[in-house]
Amino acid sequence: MSKILFNPEVLKHKPKFYHVENPERVKIILENLKSKGYNDIILMNEKSTIDEILKIHDKEYVETIINLSNLNFTYYDTDTYICKGTLDAALSAFKMSKDAVKLSLKNKDLYFVLTRPPGHHAGISGRALGAPSNGFCIFNNICGSAYLLKKFMKKVIIIDFDVHHGNGTQEIFWNDEDIIHIDFHQKGIYPGTGDIFDLGGDNARGTKINLPFKSHSTDSDYIYAWVEIVDPILKYFKPKIVLVSSGFDAYMNDGLASIDLTETFYKFAGYKLSKYSVVSVLEGGYGIGLKYGPVSFLEGYEKLNIEEDKYIFPSEDTKVMVDTVKKTISEYLDIF
Repeated sequence: MSKILFNPEVLKHKPKFYHVENPERVKIILENLKSKGYNDIILMNEKSTIDEILKIHDKEYVETIINLSNLNFTYYDTDTYICKGTLDAALSAFKMSKDAVKLSLKNKDLYFVLTRPPGHHAGISGRALGAPSNGFCIFNNICGSAYLLKKFMKKVIIIDFDVHHGNGTQEIFWNDEDIIHIDFHQKGIYPGTGDIFDLGGDNARGTKINLPFKSHSTDSDYIYAWVEIVDPILKYFKPKIVLVSSGFDAYMNDGLASIDLTETFYKFAGYKLSKYSVVSVLEGGYGIGLKYGPVSFLEGYEKLNIEEDKYIFPSEDTKVMVDTVKKTISEYLDIF
């Protein structure tokens, strides 16, 4: 079953002028999920404490966000705005992400967490790994989930299929051998990170797995990479719970990138994760991806049996990328 976690406080983070990251994103998702019969919405009403945030981000960064949130409206950087409601929204999103983990420990379901502002670009001190901005993000929600889940599982697996690399997540867990971070993203776009050979710190080599795809890669490319990389990792570590940074901006013509996914990949991903309890934390998605991506992901988890062989016709570039990843990771982990 799929359950949707929502706190109206996340709508308080809103721009003064038009911005692609705005409250309508969550409203669009909710409207389309309800239209497809997904009415199991858990209303949340709590916020994380600042002390909880400080387990992920450093004090100076958190104090900066607090101080800027006391202003009527401003910008943390060229991409990332802050208003009076930002802190409440960010603390609510972070709390929902952790509460979803608690729920996932009790029941095998997909917990789809409607978080905003998003989080996977936010590093320890804000901008991560030399990125030019925070990319609309405030606090790293998926890292909050992972930090809590570590108390209950030896290895935590994060799958990030947002079209942009989760540089904040990679930075925060760079030296943590117990966090397996698998990141699907478009090569060569913001934030400019996520190279195949970025494998983790000295004690965590092989646990940070980057899958950079060329522009206009398709469902077939993503499905091939999942079958070749993600499936063996899940089989090897046998997690009861999988964390997902769910961005839907890789959907064809969503607007901020040029990957050409359709409903097929998101249904496939949901189906492939259906044997696990899943905490799915919303990241990007700014246009058509919001309408079709989340619904497809939930449908795949609940209803489908995908015949994957029908969709595996990857490009030569994807084959080379996947082979390189497998060979590189195999130097550190006996998986492939």
